[in-house]
Amino acid sequence: MIFLIILAVLVVAVIVFMQQPQFGKQPSGARLERIKQSPNYRDGQFQNESNTPDLTEGSSYLKVITKFFFGKSKYNIPSALIPSQKTDLLHLNPDEDVLVWFGHSSYFMQIDGKTFLVDPVFSGSASPLSFTTPSFKGTDIYKVEEFPKIDYLLISHDHYDHLDYETIIKLKSKVGKVITGLGTGEHFERWGYDVSVLEEKDWNEAVDLGSGFKVNVTPGRHFSGRGLSRNKALWVSFVLQTPSKKIFVGGDSGYDQHFKKIGEKFGPFDLALLECGQYNEAWKYIHMMPEETVTAAKDLKASKLMPVHWAKFSLALHDWNEPIQRAEIEAKKQGMPLVTPLIGQKVDLNSDRVWAEWWNEKALRPE
Repeated sequence: MIFLIILAVLVVAVIVFMQQPQFGKQPSGARLERIKQSPNYRDGQFQNESNTPDLTEGSSYLKVITKFFFGKSKYNIPSALIPSQKTDLLHLNPDEDVLVWFGHSSYFMQIDGKTFLVDPVFSGSASPLSFTTPSFKGTDIYKVEEFPKIDYLLISHDHYDHLDYETIIKLKSKVGKVITGLGTGEHFERWGYDVSVLEEKDWNEAVDLGSGFKVNVTPGRHFSGRGLSRNKALWVSFVLQTPSKKIFVGGDSGYDQHFKKIGEKFGPFDLALLECGQYNEAWKYIHMMPEETVTAAKDLKASKLMPVHWAKFSLALHDWNEPIQRAEIEAKKQGMPLVTPLIGQKVDLNSDRVWAEWWNEKALRPE
């Protein structure tokens, strides 16, 4: 009886705790009815195009959890400050076409006079609990106050390392339009965003922004969820078309045939931004290996690849800089030019700069 009482108290405590705003809200009402009409929504949740098990054959949650606690690389977290540069985002030349990476999958773009911000996380943590999953030292060099007006905020899915409550709240007055997948807008509405600024789209739908700007929402192979329920909102990638550029914004995804289909339909791309970190053979269906990242860029018919989803958080077991090292080796094999700036460093989207291998500096390199 005592055990049951304690268990009941714990369950109630968890339920109450998860009512806090950072957990967001599951789709309801008219939004849920719209979701139910999606061809990608079956059996009460969104589905990937291909069969996508949570874990690969031979893996188990017990093995994965055990390795998380006892099997992480000695160099899973960098031994020194991550180097960075600070770009004055408030005073950019409006004629510049630039990209600035903030580590992991967060980056700012100014292209053809419009500003875009993708999956921003500036709270110092990729978790609803601020003391867990902290960012690497040296990576948090920007504050929301240092950003200009954001014409378009692109959110690939609702995981904490891509949709950060604290950051989204602070950005509210700066954002002109939010473009995301079906269902994710429920979080934004709970957090005080007006429904008029939300554009929620299914795979293979588009948002025409006018004046030669267009965003096509395309598939990924992943999952979603901020609480106990999964896949109630859709995970997406984006084809960003501007008057002068075509850029693929990848979000999170395991490797699959959708990259080739997107390349055939929308390619070639001037640049592909693709995940390249937080992988493991146990969950290879939802996160690519670095070699697959390069192959995906080839499938997309990309002229250049910028590997993201690394260098800020430890969400897997590998060395912190292993993703870019493996991607660099494979990129040379496949003849794919890489864009690898420092965090905060300005990337001129009209140049073919050769980038330094900053992740191999002695202070950061595993000996």
